[in-house]
Amino acid sequence: MMANQPFKRAVFPGSFDPITLGHLNILQRSVSLFDEIIVAIGVNGAKAPMFPLEQRMEWLRSVCSTFPSVRVKSFEGMTSTFCVEQEAGWLLRGVRNGGDFEYERTIAQMTKALEPKLETVILFTDPEFAHIHSNVVREVVRNNGDASVFLPSEIAFP
Repeated sequence: MMANQPFKRAVFPGSFDPITLGHLNILQRSVSLFDEIIVAIGVNGAKAPMFPLEQRMEWLRSVCSTFPSVRVKSFEGMTSTFCVEQEAGWLLRGVRNGGDFEYERTIAQMTKALEPKLETVILFTDPEFAHIHSNVVREVVRNNGDASVFLPSEIAFP
């Protein structure tokens, strides 16, 4: 990195309940874009996750251990506030399809109104991961199905 180039830190937020191959695809493709990425689990009191925060943090730490420029954290409150606290200039989001894109575009526009210096970067998952949705993965797990085809190898269920 040249001395006059700013440090590029991004936050990749989500519930990661659990982290899927789609999330991992976005992370793998984005590590070369930023000097550091903070994969951040947003804690939302209105939502009841299937897996406890500490389990999700453990999974993320395991999955992200191969990326030296990636850190794992959790936060409460607004994502934009967390980004400012972490001195991140970019918010990284992944989308699977046009419906996801429309939602993320709205969030990005609202985020820009709240924090004008924060830029949102949206990456589409590679096509082979576009069908993977955490809600469906949780349903498979809940019904004792084999969800391993949707999950990083570090995540295993009995």
